[in-house]
Amino acid sequence: MMRVSRTAPEDLRCLVLNADYQPLSYYPLSTWPWQEAIKAVFLERVDVVSEYETAIRSPSFAMRAPSVVALRDFISQDRPPAFTRFNVFLRDGFQCQYCGSKQLDMLTFDHVVPRSRGGRTTWENIVAACAPCNLKKGGRTPEQARMPVRKPAMRPSVHQLQGQGRRFPPKYLHESWLDYLYWDVELEP
Repeated sequence: MMRVSRTAPEDLRCLVLNADYQPLSYYPLSTWPWQEAIKAVFLERVDVVSEYETAIRSPSFAMRAPSVVALRDFISQDRPPAFTRFNVFLRDGFQCQYCGSKQLDMLTFDHVVPRSRGGRTTWENIVAACAPCNLKKGGRTPEQARMPVRKPAMRPSVHQLQGQGRRFPPKYLHESWLDYLYWDVELEP
């Protein structure tokens, strides 16, 4: 369950937006520690959009901790996403593509066409699979194992991964972040 708080988090995390005021990433949500946010302010890389009530002080300086910053230079999101285990799991909704299990501690990835049969480690040949299904399928194709793949493996765009990431909201959000995010939430009393 997601919490939306009116009080600043203990670590004063700061939401980072692109120059178009969209989050750089939804999953994981693009945040920085307060130290990184203040450094970026001093280096004039970001504009402060919102602040916490908490002040950060040094012997010669004080400022309120940023809660939301926006990059001054736009970072293009059109680059292809990196092929990583996490991104494969995100593309597949953290769900086994054979049986539909959502047991995260059992999740692995599987070569649809086994490597022993020339299958490569690519977006188009890897799916998320639970360990029992991966073991059951073994070195066979899904057709040979009579284990159809729920949805075909494909290379996602960054926008598709971000859309998928919106399905998994973080456990904590600060109310100052809500105008920039796309989740239906309720504020804590």
